[in-house]
Amino acid sequence: MIQIHYFAIPIIIGILSGAFLAFYPESENDSKLMTKSKLIEGGSPILGNPSAPITILEWGDYQCTFCNKFHETTLKTIEGDYIKTGKVKLIFKDFPLNGPDSILAAEATYCAHDQGKYWNLHDEIYKNWAGERTGWITRDSLSSFASKIDLNLDKFNNCIDAHVYKNKVNQLYDFGKEIGIDATPSFLIFNDEKIIMIRGNQPLEVFLKTFDEF
Repeated sequence: MIQIHYFAIPIIIGILSGAFLAFYPESENDSKLMTKSKLIEGGSPILGNPSAPITILEWGDYQCTFCNKFHETTLKTIEGDYIKTGKVKLIFKDFPLNGPDSILAAEATYCAHDQGKYWNLHDEIYKNWAGERTGWITRDSLSSFASKIDLNLDKFNNCIDAHVYKNKVNQLYDFGKEIGIDATPSFLIFNDEKIIMIRGNQPLEVFLKTFDEF
């Protein structure tokens, strides 16, 4: 029998434990969308051990203030204590709320992935974060970031100019909306039986308490 779990901390919502990972078990369509495979497929390369029992799916925007704060603070501890030790793995999916520049940055990371350096560019973009909608993300700035991580710039720029991954990024955004994502950062933390949502750049303690629920 499926059990729905609710937690006292209001920013954490236990969704369900059982055959499906779903926000709304009364809807057959939602259950199909929220399977473990659907949540994982199409996002970033896995950061960490693919066999780690707990998955963090982060929905983010490269211009988002609180996404940047999470990346520069909480994630560093999680990466050191949980990801590198094989307890947790991380997947990033794009939810570009801040318009065309955020979409372009997301496209660029998948162009970098073509050269095996998705996470290198992902980190480099956040390293150079300069606000929301301030114009710091451009084709030229992305090329500059790419050069810092030793990408082949001809291949990278051709990929950017052709917008090879624009449809992919838009599809990720649409999928996020379809399953109820409406803000960044948002996190779905799950195993084979349960999923828990965290909204916003919450304190590290919130993430650690969530890991304990598994």
